Amino acid sequence: MRYNRLSFEIGSFLSALLFLSLSSYLIGKPAEKLNVIIVFTDDQGYQDLGCFGSPDIRTPRIDRMAKEGMRLTSFYSANPVCSASRAALLTGCYPKRVLAGKTVLFPRDDVGLNPKETTIADLFQEDGYATACVGKWHLGHHPEFLPTRQGFDSYFGIPYSNDMSHPVGAKRPRYGLWDKCWKDPNSNDLWQTPLIRDEEIIEHPVDQHTITRRYTDEAISFIQKSKEAKKPFFLYLAHSMPHVPLYLPRDIHNVDSKYPYKDVIEHIDEQVGRIYDSLHQLDLQNDTLIVYTSDNGPWLRFDHHAGQALPLREGKGTAYEGGMRVPCVVWGPGRIQAGTQSDELISTIDLLPTLSALGGVKVKTHGPIDGLNQSALLLGKGASVRNEFLYYKGQVQALRQGKYKLRKSNNNLELYDLEADIGEQKNLAKQQPQKTKELFARMMELDAEVTAGMRPIGTLKQ
Repeated sequence: MRYNRLSFEIGSFLSALLFLSLSSYLIGKPAEKLNVIIVFTDDQGYQDLGCFGSPDIRTPRIDRMAKEGMRLTSFYSANPVCSASRAALLTGCYPKRVLAGKTVLFPRDDVGLNPKETTIADLFQEDGYATACVGKWHLGHHPEFLPTRQGFDSYFGIPYSNDMSHPVGAKRPRYGLWDKCWKDPNSNDLWQTPLIRDEEIIEHPVDQHTITRRYTDEAISFIQKSKEAKKPFFLYLAHSMPHVPLYLPRDIHNVDSKYPYKDVIEHIDEQVGRIYDSLHQLDLQNDTLIVYTSDNGPWLRFDHHAGQALPLREGKGTAYEGGMRVPCVVWGPGRIQAGTQSDELISTIDLLPTLSALGGVKVKTHGPIDGLNQSALLLGKGASVRNEFLYYKGQVQALRQGKYKLRKSNNNLELYDLEADIGEQKNLAKQQPQKTKELFARMMELDAEVTAGMRPIGTLKQ
C-alpha cells in the first residue's frame, strides 16, 4: 500500500537523511541531546488560548511561548475522545491500529495499551533519557498497563479521567451537576478518584483542588533531578483538566465564578509558566523543547464548564474540526524560530518520529506506525510531509486530503473546502460528486490498511 507500507519505508529513509542534514545545518556537529516536554491538556478547545483568539481567557505565559516559538493552526489530535487520542500520541499510530477500536477505557475494563507497543517514552528511555509521566494516563489502570510498563521511569497521576471512581461501582455524584460541585467545598470527596505513584495508590480520593499545582511540582522536581544527574529528559505532563469536574486550589477557588472553565485554563497557564521559569533558572531553556496541546476539542454541552472551538464546528466526540483540530504551541529557543506560524497539516501521531529526530533518538518500533517526521516543518526548513489524515472515533469517520475534507455521516457524505470554509458550513458533495467519490474511495483504502495492520490490545491474560 503506497501510504502505509511503502511510505513508511521511504519516509524512514528520508527522515534519517533529513535529520542528519538538519543537524549539520544547525550546529555543525552530531546532534546533542534535547530535553522534551509534552504538555497535554484534557478537553481544551481550539480557541481557548489568548494566542488562538480567545476573547476572555487570559494565558500570558503560553502566549509568550507562542511569541518565542511557533503556533500550529492545523494541528490534529488523532481522536475526539480521551483514551484513543492518548494511545495515538504515545505510539505514533492511528488509534484503531493499537487500541482495537476502543475510544474510552473505564475502571471496569481489564484491557489497556499493550506493553509490547513501542511508545515514545520507550524510545527515549532506551536512548538513555530519564523519562516521567505526570498526570492523566487513561490507557489501562491495572499495573500491567501503567506508564511504568510503557517506557516511563516514574509515574505520578490519575489513572483515568477525573470523573471516574475506584473501585468499580463506587458511588459518585449524578453526572452533569457541575455548578453544584464547583460551589461545594466538600464535593471533591464525592469523586472516588485515586492518585497513583508508580504502581501504588497513595491518595484516595485525590484532592482535585490541588492536583494541577501538584502535577507541576512533580514535573519541576523531575526536571531538577534530571539536571543534577546530568541526564537528558523526556516529560509527558498530561493535565486532568479542564475535563469536568473542575477544581482550583482553595486559595484561588472562587465559588461564585461565572466561568469556572476560564479560571481553570488560566491556572494551567500559570503552572506552565512555573515550568518555563524553572527551565530558565536551571539554564536548560536552550536545550529543551516544549509542545503544548490538547487531547481533543471542548465538551460543548457543559456550557461555562467547557471551552470553545471557534471558528471551528462542533467539539469533543465529533469528527468535525472542533472535535479534533486543537491548539498547539511549540517552544524551543535556538531551534524553533520565534514568532512563526504554520497552517500546514500535522498531527499528534507525528510527534513520535518528529521529536525523536530532533532529539537524535533512533525510531525502532514494534510495528509500522502512521506518524511522519515533521522536524523540517518545526525547524522552518521545509513544508509538512503530510497531505492526508484520517479522522477516527472507533471506526473511520473522515479524511482530509490537502484542503478538502470528506466526512461520512450514516449513509450521507459531506465534502468541505477547509481553506475557504474552516467552519464546515457549506457541503460541496453534490457540487463535486467526482471529488467526493475519489476521497471516499481513498478513505476506505487507507482505513483498510490500518485495519489489516491492527495489533492486539493489552489484556490481563497475556
